[in-house]
Amino acid sequence: MAHSTCWNASIHPSHWLFTLFLLYTFLFSYIFCALSLSACYCDYSSLILCFIFLWFSLSPFSPTHLSLSSLSPLPLCSVCTSRCQKFLISRVGEDWIFLILLGLVMALVSWVMDYAIAFCQQAQKWMYGGLDSNMLLQYLAWVTYPVVLITFSAGFTQILSPQAVGSGIPEMKTILRGVVLKEYLTFKTFVAKVIGLTCALGSGMPLGKEGPFVHVASLCAALLSKFLAAFVCVCVCVCVCVCVCVCVCVCVCVCVCVCVCVCVAGVLFSIEVTSTFFAVRNYWRGFFAATFSAFIFRVLAVWNQDEETITALFKTRFRLDFPFDLQELPAFAILGIACGFGGALFVYLNRLIVECMRKQKTINKFLLRKRLVYPAMVTLIISTLTFPPGFGQFMAGQLTQHESLVALLDNRTWCRQGVAEEFDYISHSHAWKHPQVNVFITLILFIVMKFWMSAVATTMPVPCGAFMPVFLIGAAFGRLVGETMAIMFPDGIHADGSVYPIVPGGYAVVGAAALSGAVTHTVSTAVIVFELTGQISHILPVMIAVILANAVAQSLQPSLYDSIIRIKKLPYLPELGMGHHEKYNIRVEDIMVRDVRYITLSSSYREVQEVLMTGQLKTLALVESTGKDSMILLGSIERSQLQSLLSLQLGPTRRLDHLRRHAQDNGTHTHTLGAHTHLTSLDTMDSPPSPPCTHTHSYTSNSSNTSARHGVRFLVSVAEIAEWEEQQLDEPVDFNNCKIDPAPFQLVERTSLHKTHTIFSLLGLDHAYVTSTGRLVGVVSLREVGVPVH
Repeated sequence: MAHSTCWNASIHPSHWLFTLFLLYTFLFSYIFCALSLSACYCDYSSLILCFIFLWFSLSPFSPTHLSLSSLSPLPLCSVCTSRCQKFLISRVGEDWIFLILLGLVMALVSWVMDYAIAFCQQAQKWMYGGLDSNMLLQYLAWVTYPVVLITFSAGFTQILSPQAVGSGIPEMKTILRGVVLKEYLTFKTFVAKVIGLTCALGSGMPLGKEGPFVHVASLCAALLSKFLAAFVCVCVCVCVCVCVCVCVCVCVCVCVCVCVCVCVAGVLFSIEVTSTFFAVRNYWRGFFAATFSAFIFRVLAVWNQDEETITALFKTRFRLDFPFDLQELPAFAILGIACGFGGALFVYLNRLIVECMRKQKTINKFLLRKRLVYPAMVTLIISTLTFPPGFGQFMAGQLTQHESLVALLDNRTWCRQGVAEEFDYISHSHAWKHPQVNVFITLILFIVMKFWMSAVATTMPVPCGAFMPVFLIGAAFGRLVGETMAIMFPDGIHADGSVYPIVPGGYAVVGAAALSGAVTHTVSTAVIVFELTGQISHILPVMIAVILANAVAQSLQPSLYDSIIRIKKLPYLPELGMGHHEKYNIRVEDIMVRDVRYITLSSSYREVQEVLMTGQLKTLALVESTGKDSMILLGSIERSQLQSLLSLQLGPTRRLDHLRRHAQDNGTHTHTLGAHTHLTSLDTMDSPPSPPCTHTHSYTSNSSNTSARHGVRFLVSVAEIAEWEEQQLDEPVDFNNCKIDPAPFQLVERTSLHKTHTIFSLLGLDHAYVTSTGRLVGVVSLREVGVPVH
């Protein structure tokens, strides 16, 4: 029995529960994947063993349940689970466990969200189709449904967690810079983000999923690290390594992979979007988690019979023997340049809308009081314009983003000689043909309307992104160019006596990659379209268009994510850029702040109090002594440490000691005995009435005896307390009781701006002290470095 008690005390039940959780996760994953794949790849003996283990462990006749009533097997179970836990952590590794769980959780979350979004969109079409006898009721159903979903998303997010509003990539970039954003990685933010994003996308508004899912992935990583740390002692490895190092290459990778089902492109896109400098040692983590999550996500689609097998998300059937002719490369280049201007215009329009609303103080105050009015009005306008029997019939308004993209990537020509061709309608291509308007007008209206609608919709206070709307607009613009090329060359391109017709779907692929790359300032969008379509036949035109689009867009506007960072005024350091030679001549001494707040080794508590009251600096410099030749930097002290020193100096313990000595010297203390009174802290008690000119304070102290507790009450005037505090503030500070950073980051006066910018970006610094031969001469922070960069 003593042995059992020992085991119960040494092994907590949560440990073996966590081990069983891991075992069941791996077993269910293996069984599910094996049953979902072809029979020829299944190891039925392993499956039988897995089923036997699960039945044996969960059966009421298993040894676990029998022993609970007779043999008290808790020590034996604890031993087994403890050994299994140690085996999993030592053999498999904490990183592998975390990455597998993260990929599994994110795949499940994304699949559930996609299922709910598709259900909401189909519900809107069902309501619209069921009221075909009355157009007014159709309009009300078409408009009311998205307005309700959007207002619910905005209200739910605002009430539960306002931090869940908007995209997630700008905030993620800021967090990876070392800035702590309050309430950004909490469970309630996760709930608000998932539910709000599902409702926003289910409404059918031109919004994206990729940006917000970056936030969701980072939330899952943070919450999962806390969950693991509660069961196993891997706090240092998981919390630090995961939340800082792995988030950059896992969270964003996983979110991109489960959103658009791309593995390699997800890793590359995450590096381009979130990192200025990337640690190569985290490369394998990104690829592993991305591959695992994408695999689980696609297996779930096959299991739900959404797909026949694991294949590309947007299947294309381009020619492989002769996908394009050399004469088409100038058209692809022009398409890339045009997408570069379009991407810069989209970023400018998005920022202009936000700034105009902020400048109009009357509108801004009204929207702050009525937060649901703006999203409801925007949704009402967009829904009205996309109403299929109305203006929406000229811009394929009845199609969702997924359906529109599938139609735009079709490799068949929609028109010939400017007249709509009578082609066999498959999928949703018929929505692009109108009896009174040809395909060109439909595509132009679709591009123009979706362009400003997406720019306006992304400003709504709901969880939303902009990648997929921009991707769709780029595909439509590429389709327009492809159809134009088909008109210019009705018989196709002649090469070596053979005729190869123009493929408009290839231009749509190039346009989608170019415009999305121009808006996000990334090149990995080229790889995204390759994995989305499952073909690399247009790899050269796509790369040419994406590079040209990036070159044009980067010279005109920042990326959409950097623009949002500027709008929200997040503490992020932008890129220095190229071609600005005057910036390379700037030195640290030109931008540093010379009025540095510091304390010396001989500073008094009064000086520390004044420094703390006059500013909100997180750290203060510690120098040897004052004077031009004596400002030797010794280190830095955090604000919290100085506040602790000040509190300790003026705290109740020292004050009570002074009052006790003062009472003993004057003999004016009284004892109040009470065996039933137990005082654990110093409480100020009201003193009896005193003469008008005399103000007294009463303090009660603790003194213990073997038989009773003695409370001691001291009567002291306010003047005596103030005099004592003044004496304490004049004493020199004792730095032996605080932590001092002996090596804060330092720069010399002649350090260039380029080098300073690189150091701040690489190390994630928020400030650095400037010294000259060891003497403190200034300080430079993110604000000073960012001013000349902007």
